Amino acid sequence: MTNSPTNTPANTSIQPRSTTASGSLSATGDKTPVDLIVSAPWIIPIVPRNAVYQDCSLVIHQGDIIDLLPEAEALRKYHAAEHTILEATVLMPGLVNAHGHAAMSLLRGYADDFSLQQWLNDYIWPAESQWVNGDFVADGTQLAVAEMIRSGTTCYADMYFYPDQIAQVVRHSGIRAQIAFPVLEFPTAWARDASDYIHKGLQLYDDCKDEALIRIAFGPHAPYTVNDDTLERIATLSSELEATVQIHLHETAQEVADAMADEGSRPIARLNQIGLLSPATQCVHMTQTTDEDIQLLADTDAQVIHCPQSNLKLASGFCPVQKLLDADVNVALGTDGAASNNSLDLFKELNMAALLAKGLGKATDLPAEQALYMATMGGAKALGMADRIGSLEAGKAADLIAINLADVSTTPLYNLHSQLAYTNVGHQVTHAWVNGVALLKDRKLQTIDSATVTARAKQWGKKISGD
Repeated sequence: MTNSPTNTPANTSIQPRSTTASGSLSATGDKTPVDLIVSAPWIIPIVPRNAVYQDCSLVIHQGDIIDLLPEAEALRKYHAAEHTILEATVLMPGLVNAHGHAAMSLLRGYADDFSLQQWLNDYIWPAESQWVNGDFVADGTQLAVAEMIRSGTTCYADMYFYPDQIAQVVRHSGIRAQIAFPVLEFPTAWARDASDYIHKGLQLYDDCKDEALIRIAFGPHAPYTVNDDTLERIATLSSELEATVQIHLHETAQEVADAMADEGSRPIARLNQIGLLSPATQCVHMTQTTDEDIQLLADTDAQVIHCPQSNLKLASGFCPVQKLLDADVNVALGTDGAASNNSLDLFKELNMAALLAKGLGKATDLPAEQALYMATMGGAKALGMADRIGSLEAGKAADLIAINLADVSTTPLYNLHSQLAYTNVGHQVTHAWVNGVALLKDRKLQTIDSATVTARAKQWGKKISGD
């Protein structure tokens, strides 16, 4: 197996095609039986960094990657029940969308062009209080998951009400997920107070603790909606259960200014004093970040999740990604919810992240390869899943996607990493597998009925708009 040069050209004479041959390999000799072999002209494994493998195959058995080797060698060594051959296509790990509110896809376009506090206080929270229930969450999450799978996301992090409904959708769809149950001090349709949120969340944690594709996390909404006693309790429980914590933090200048006026300290310093900053803490947004904040993140090995499109749309500010990376802080990418983005396409998000970093710094900041790493291994590390996903390596779960590059928008091809990062290829994702199970084949969803999902979403749109 060899790395291809970074300027390997695309063979533009190859037309997009995928075939699946069952039992196409001889079972004679000493071949090892396996479930699936996927062969493609190019494979970007993410680890090792900057590597591109040509004319190779991934060998998958019982949900895991067991080998990555030249195609001819794979066919000599293994007998596959199924062999998928992809042309003009690159294989890479599935994308990890490290922050979102999936059910809010039903509020896509409902309240645009407002600042965060006006958006929340005047539009989103009133709409949620009126409309959010178990059916809303189930239907909105299905819509979001369908969109994410079709644009290359195979693992996502969710934080929303009725997380039990979210878990049901995740089970049915086959996507991988971290589900952070929300914690607030005030009542919503799902819970009465902080203790009630935590009680219900811990029950869900117990219900899902043996599931391969679901991890339950704590989701305190933000320092300004959760008090110290609750945050201390979450810190203790998180440590005891070895569960992750996701929290909106330093999202706007107003949030930080209010904290300084009310408490005399920055929110991140308060979390550290409480004991909530650790490698298991996922700090979402971090647009208002000083050198001291960055040092605190580095010292505690806390994770940062960057949501550039949502931050830009809500005029929340700019996360200093390159400074964080230079300080060895892990940075992942998230779309946030469709109500504030309005897309759940993580390829668009990594494109925006790379361009924004350059606009705030210099042209060499956040290069294409680093942006792809953030959207895969960066997300896997942030969610505490780097041992299973984020790269195409033997022993890891077979979470991968295929992107066809024969389109006019991706021709000619000089550099695979830059083509994936800068040409918004989400609509060119043809296949997706999670744990070796196909969720998308030739652009067709395999576990979700897209017609039913969109019909339900349209019904919600008419109901909410009063039509």
